[in-house]
Amino acid sequence: MRPIGVDLFAGAGGLSLGFEQAGFDVVGAVDIDPIHCAVHSYNFPTTIAIPRSVETLTGQSLRELTGIGSREIDCVFGGAPCQGFSLIGHRLLNDPRNKLVLHFVRLVYELKPRRIVFENVKGLTVGRHKAFLRELVTAFEEAGYELRLPWRVLNAAHYGTPQFRERLFLLGTRKGEPLPKYPAATTSIAERIGERSFLPNCPTCADALQDLPDADLYQTLLTSDAVRTIRFGTPSQYAAQLRCITGDAWHYGVKRDWNRELLTASARTEHTRISRQRFRETKPGTVEPISRFYKLDAEGVSNTLRAGTDGARGAFTSPRPIHYNYSRCITVREMARLHGFPDWFRFHVTKWHGARQIGNAVPPPLARAIANSVISTLGVDVTTNGQAIQLGESELLRLDASSAAARFGVERLPNRRDQKSGARKRKQEDIERERIGTKVSHGGIR
Repeated sequence: MRPIGVDLFAGAGGLSLGFEQAGFDVVGAVDIDPIHCAVHSYNFPTTIAIPRSVETLTGQSLRELTGIGSREIDCVFGGAPCQGFSLIGHRLLNDPRNKLVLHFVRLVYELKPRRIVFENVKGLTVGRHKAFLRELVTAFEEAGYELRLPWRVLNAAHYGTPQFRERLFLLGTRKGEPLPKYPAATTSIAERIGERSFLPNCPTCADALQDLPDADLYQTLLTSDAVRTIRFGTPSQYAAQLRCITGDAWHYGVKRDWNRELLTASARTEHTRISRQRFRETKPGTVEPISRFYKLDAEGVSNTLRAGTDGARGAFTSPRPIHYNYSRCITVREMARLHGFPDWFRFHVTKWHGARQIGNAVPPPLARAIANSVISTLGVDVTTNGQAIQLGESELLRLDASSAAARFGVERLPNRRDQKSGARKRKQEDIERERIGTKVSHGGIR
């Protein structure tokens, strides 16, 4: 029997995929955004996607929703939203969004899994945030868990992903059981920064992208994110794995039945002639001075692919890099290649949601390395299921916020415009109450 895992703050499923590829059955995936849950359901049709905030879940309700009942959970893993810790923008220890981290600890305490993996931004390890991190370690210890210390920040480029991406990981175990070790690096970018290394080089941007056809060749991709094509080139070893044409491409994951001739997640971006000229003139590995877009270096690795912000904070999308060979930004599929997602894995059809889902995800090769370390301590013989499963309905990839909420029977998430409107309404109500001499707080009469 395969070990079972639960993914909290799952997003589109980068951690879910890595853990599945290592041999886990991911039985439940929690994310407050029903659009992410819809995409997760498409790619993981046997996993129960739960479009709820962790604040509203208990260990018992999660067991009931996933149907696992009293079965022992082998690992709970996930990364709480980290805007309050990010090195970008304001770094406020008291950011109210950070309370979700404590709900992660609470659910660990209630579910009592054998192992835990907590992932977050590197910024949590520096400056005053170290105090919060120490408190978090203490909270896990009080919940009955021992953590691997000192904690470590891992770079996806050291685990076979052509992207410089650093993330903090905390690995823990129920007290008295074996403690996972941090996985050893399997690739290196040291030779590219002037250091000596005995590890093989990390795949490059060209290794990831050179076999993909140019999206600009297809008029269809101006109105769609997918097109049937036979223009794929000769893949590198890295790309061949993502195209699932090597013997070990699926690892210990469950095979999917998919159309290999379909180029997906490749909706085109219409750039102006002037923008394209600037992109052409930009030297690879540098930033285009007007747009501030980074241009990929064919022989290097990608910069960190970021998600931007969601609708509640202004719907800002971080810029996609410029392709090293074409005078345009890379497509969502090209982002996925640089992130280590296989070609069968699909994202929301819009560029905004698709890019955000990738930017928020842990690269699957890095997640798989972590999960392999966890598996090695569980004392289980990992098995594979040779029978391919069908992916979900393609409609799941096209749902907007309202239709995704309706699909799962939950309320639509408010966006920034909704929140501003609500704030204005509450302010006007307060003014009116003060006018008639009754001072009322949002919580009731004082």
